[in-house]
Amino acid sequence: QVQLVESGGGLVQPGGSLRLSCAASKSLSSINVMGWYRQAPGKQRELVASITSGGSANWADSVKGRFTISRDNTKNTVYLQMNSLKPEDTAVYYCNAIRLADSDYMHWGKGTLVTVSL
Repeated sequence: QVQLVESGGGLVQPGGSLRLSCAASKSLSSINVMGWYRQAPGKQRELVASITSGGSANWADSVKGRFTISRDNTKNTVYLQMNSLKPEDTAVYYCNAIRLADSDYMHWGKGTLVTVSL
């Protein structure tokens, strides 16, 4: 099992920035894909960005050019740098890990709330 703990959420004004962190209980080198998802009220959970163990990254079209995903293998931590935030970015952000070696290979954090508002 992989435990994931998110941090860094909060209230920010439109145009501002936040950096989310996700600390994993296992070495990132043993995790195939790390990702950030978000779920806004009344909406389905959606992928925001992901990064593979090889370093390949992918972003949702809605955040391209504004959000960056990165990883620090020495700290077993993945980051989501969010710039130029918009009110529509308001959501609970969840960290996800796909570790194919596990029988239950999808792992989730408990989420951190990001609110973009004046």
